[in-house]
Amino acid sequence: MPKDTMPFTASFLPRRTPRPDARVLIALILLCCGLEITLTLADFGLLGHERLRGMTYEYGGFWPGLLTGWTPNYTGQPYAMFLTYGFLHGGLAHLVVNMITLWSLGIAVIDRVGVRGFAILYLVSIFGGAAGYALLASGLQPMVGASGALFGLAGGLLAWMYVDRFTFRQGLLPVAQAIGFLVALNLVLWWAMSGQLAWQTHLGGFIAGWIAALLVDPRAFDPEASV
Repeated sequence: MPKDTMPFTASFLPRRTPRPDARVLIALILLCCGLEITLTLADFGLLGHERLRGMTYEYGGFWPGLLTGWTPNYTGQPYAMFLTYGFLHGGLAHLVVNMITLWSLGIAVIDRVGVRGFAILYLVSIFGGAAGYALLASGLQPMVGASGALFGLAGGLLAWMYVDRFTFRQGLLPVAQAIGFLVALNLVLWWAMSGQLAWQTHLGGFIAGWIAALLVDPRAFDPEASV
């Protein structure tokens, strides 16, 4: 099953307020951790049925075949999976990497546009990641993971960075370097994971996040002006 993974931080961005309200991030992290821990316990026969993970993927993962005539498990699954896949993971390592990244990028986004802006960007990016996988994935393998949304957060942060630096004529090389890093990261992970990386989800999430960020907050922010 292709997984999306997103080890990335947002330390290059300036802070503009005191510590942001992180409750929404904590809630998201607890939800994803709760689901994965439950599935892991089930894998070892310590909770529920040993097939719980497989059944959860069947009902909540993103299945391209459902867009080409497969019979869904429940009414609305071909639509719901555009959202539900983003809260499931392929193991504890996958979960930990994504949750650390979610905290880092999420704090930076909330710092810029608040909780409401973060929620919009996150949801749009989840759907964008699923759309990217639906359009570009060549097989019918299912996909799970939060990285469509995480790459969307990264795309949004880089979009704002681009606007800020372009507006104040600070040079765009850092933006190009960050994008180059993300491309290289995907290539390395794709090779390391023997092709089982949902790069299509990353690309779709990134593009959706970039566009959504400019709609949520198109204004440039000058860090020197707030001092």
